[in-house]
Parts: sequence; C-alpha cells; structure tokens
Amino acid sequence: MKLLGNLIWFIFGGFIGGLGWILAGLLWCITIVGIPIGVQCFKLASLSFWPFGKDVVYSNNSVSLIVNIIWLIVSGLPLALTHITSGIILYVTIIGIPFGKQSFKLAKLALMPFGARVVDEGSWRY
Repeated sequence: MKLLGNLIWFIFGGFIGGLGWILAGLLWCITIVGIPIGVQCFKLASLSFWPFGKDVVYSNNSVSLIVNIIWLIVSGLPLALTHITSGIILYVTIIGIPFGKQSFKLAKLALMPFGARVVDEGSWRY
C-alpha cells in the first residue's frame, strides 16, 4: 500500500513539493555557511517525494532552535504555505485525505526542519 500511495503522491504533487525543497537547498548551498542547511533540504526533499511509510522525529536543542528561526524567516514560510494549501485542497475530497495528512506533515517539517530526523514508520522509540 505504501508503494501505491507514494506513486500516486509523486505523480499528483510530490514531485513539485520535492522540487521546492531541492530549490531551497540549492539556494542555501550558494553560501559556504548555508551548505549544512542545504544538505538538510536535500534529505527532506526525499521525504517530500516519497512520504508514505516514513515518520518525522523531532529533538530539541538550542542550535536547532536558532537555525530554525533563520530558516523560517528565509525559506520556511513559502514551503509551509505551499504544503498547507496542497493539504487543504486534498482534504476537500474523501479520497485525498491520506494525501492531505502527508502534506500537513511536510508543512510542519517546513516550519521546523532542523532537529528533525526522518525514520521508517514504527521503527523509532521515544
């Protein structure tokens, strides 16, 4: 089921969402200081392309808080708004609800991507 969900997701919106993450990563990699942020964007683009069967685990530390604030101002809001808009449109239909959930998961990640890890569903512990 995950394979089918990921294929449908990729065709009907995941490709565009993933390209947004890749574009953000490329823009951050222009500067030497932004390369670690760009690398994280590339990792999260993979999740945006294939979100079914994956989960996001957040950890808190002061460095990720500072980087998340800078990220939010520079790149986070446009990505989050794109995923939120996509999620609202998908929730309008009954069939699109599972895809809307994935879109909202990506919107939350777009607001706070640093300190987050992508893991297989059910494989992490608290």
